Amino acid sequence: MDTFKPSILLALALTAPVMAQPSALEEIIVTAEFRDTALLEQPTSTTVLTSQTIRARAAQHLEEVLGAAPNVNFASGTSRARFFQVRGIGQRSQFQDPLNPSIGLVIDGIDFSGLGTAGTLNDVAQVEVLRGPQGTLHGANALGGLINIRTGEPQAEPGLQLSATAADYDTWSTAAVGTGPLVRDQLLYRLSVSTYRSDGFIENDYLRRDDTNDRDETGVRGKLRWLAGERNTLDLVALYTDIDNGYDAFSLDNTRHTLSDEPGWDRLESSALGLRWHLQLDGLAVESSISGALTETDYGFDEDWAYVGIAPDNGEYSSSDRYQRERDSYSAQLRLLSDRDSPVFGTTGDWVAGIYYLGDTEDLLRRYTYLSGDFRSRYATDSAALFGQLSTELGSALRLTSGLRAERRTTRYTDSNAVDSDPAETLWGGRLVLEYQAHAQQMLYAGISRGYSANGVNPTVTSSIDTTADPSVIAQLQRVQTFDAEYLVNYEAGFKGRFWNGAMRTRLALFYMDRSDQQVKGSLVIERNDGSTHFIDYTNNAAAGSNYGLELELDWLASDTLMLYANLGLLRTEFEDYVNADGVDLSGREQAQAPAYQYAAGGRYDFGHGLYLRLDVEGKDNFYFSDRHDVQAPASNLLHLRLGYDGDAWSLALWGRNLTDENYYVRGFGSFGNDPRKGYVVEPYYQFGEPRMLGISLDFNFGAMRKSL
Repeated sequence: MDTFKPSILLALALTAPVMAQPSALEEIIVTAEFRDTALLEQPTSTTVLTSQTIRARAAQHLEEVLGAAPNVNFASGTSRARFFQVRGIGQRSQFQDPLNPSIGLVIDGIDFSGLGTAGTLNDVAQVEVLRGPQGTLHGANALGGLINIRTGEPQAEPGLQLSATAADYDTWSTAAVGTGPLVRDQLLYRLSVSTYRSDGFIENDYLRRDDTNDRDETGVRGKLRWLAGERNTLDLVALYTDIDNGYDAFSLDNTRHTLSDEPGWDRLESSALGLRWHLQLDGLAVESSISGALTETDYGFDEDWAYVGIAPDNGEYSSSDRYQRERDSYSAQLRLLSDRDSPVFGTTGDWVAGIYYLGDTEDLLRRYTYLSGDFRSRYATDSAALFGQLSTELGSALRLTSGLRAERRTTRYTDSNAVDSDPAETLWGGRLVLEYQAHAQQMLYAGISRGYSANGVNPTVTSSIDTTADPSVIAQLQRVQTFDAEYLVNYEAGFKGRFWNGAMRTRLALFYMDRSDQQVKGSLVIERNDGSTHFIDYTNNAAAGSNYGLELELDWLASDTLMLYANLGLLRTEFEDYVNADGVDLSGREQAQAPAYQYAAGGRYDFGHGLYLRLDVEGKDNFYFSDRHDVQAPASNLLHLRLGYDGDAWSLALWGRNLTDENYYVRGFGSFGNDPRKGYVVEPYYQFGEPRMLGISLDFNFGAMRKSL
């Protein structure tokens, strides 16, 4: 696959003859901001993955579409990608200790940050990826960026969509979406139900099974919209997600054939409710929202990745680990929004002001072979924030936007190891952006924004100090019992514009991010008496770090039958003055999960009479899996294809992901050995990404749903 050159394909596509004068591209609206904003009028770097992109990939989860967004990566170590990185910032794993997410995940206004497994894509209208700190907009959970998932809205006309898919590895899915009025012109509904089943692409040779890494995912979503008056709207959303996946992903032989005798699982069950009220007054809008989500996760695995008796003469060990969490999350927000172009301090502009509350309580039960008893902990966080944003017109072509958010965050952590900690801190973020409307359809912007991630405690470290007599290990543990808040300042300049009567749009962003007290995920490895190893996971602070680069996105309606796109992300990251817990100086080294380049390109050609062909290529450079070791994921290039027919009431498509069957990795370890046949020699281990997947999808669309094709 190294010889594959997507640039050649793109060049051929870009030189295709234009058969007719194309119409303008459809406008894209970003809903994650304080008020709905056109993508080309938003002065920040954002990628919007539409329902057409999701459909083209036959995607079921975020991990299957995020490759199209520049400078966005993800880490697995689970059945689905749970952890996301934007511009090299984001978590990679969670075991015993609590998590302070750096990348926000919001689904229909409900905060699921840190729970990326819930990022399923049935009936999703678009996925919005906001890059850079969202300190004004979202607060502590969005140091590096925000992923906002918006599902389909209730329609005034009745509609029904029925979908079915079948693919390799005994994969199948069904989905139904219905919408329409319950009370004409007053009460609208939308209901979606989906199921997804797959044996997965791992074979367990010891158990002689091909379904130990299977996927069993069900989702139900209901929406009501009450049009209480011409200027009074109430929206209700109810979500239920049930994911019961297997987890048997790592092989001692670094293949897709495992030897586990106790294969694991990765489960998530969540019930959530969100209510949003919008009242339009003269010159002012009032918006309030409340939400609650009850989520249970159950993550367990065979720690030795083998069976008893694989190497009886080499001191083999056998153990399993299990993490059961119950998380209750509640939020409330009230904000006031002025009308667009209303007078502000004698000039034209608009403003937003509001208050916000988010409370999370997470209870953990860990059952581990090497613990004398069950481990229990409770982690409770309460965040209260005041925020405001002001935009003013400085002239006919200049606009200045300033925002500020102050957040008081209190936490309380207790566990069965007698650790009791209650750090609290006041954090603040903001933004200052200057826009220049160079032309009616072209904009330049430059700005500075500040984000933050809260401080915390490493309870596993604290409780492990008395478990070892090694003075050097004790000294290492004492240095990382707590960690400080991180602040990030982002300098960004960009261009957004339309060309050729709206047939082409482009977005370019240049950024430099200065990180202070950078939070770094690390681990210590302690050797047991039997020669096996014990991990202590923790968060540490580097003195500083920098992340800089660019994002370029281009969409071109070359003709009424040919649509093309090309996205590129370039990223450079490095640590500054950072020595890890092992005494290794990482200053100048690239940060983990930060490939130097990412690209996506492709297009769709309509042959007429409903027939079309869509081709997508995506790739990324090699990158470090961790800041703990030097094992890297090699560069990868993936090819996806869809050949289909769209009729008036039904559609049919043959599709393929990773058509060249390239081996690529979604998680890797490199600081321990786990194979008793080799005497537990330290070597790298990899979790494979999806191999070639071929499938067929069929949709029936009635009423209002015909417009969704």
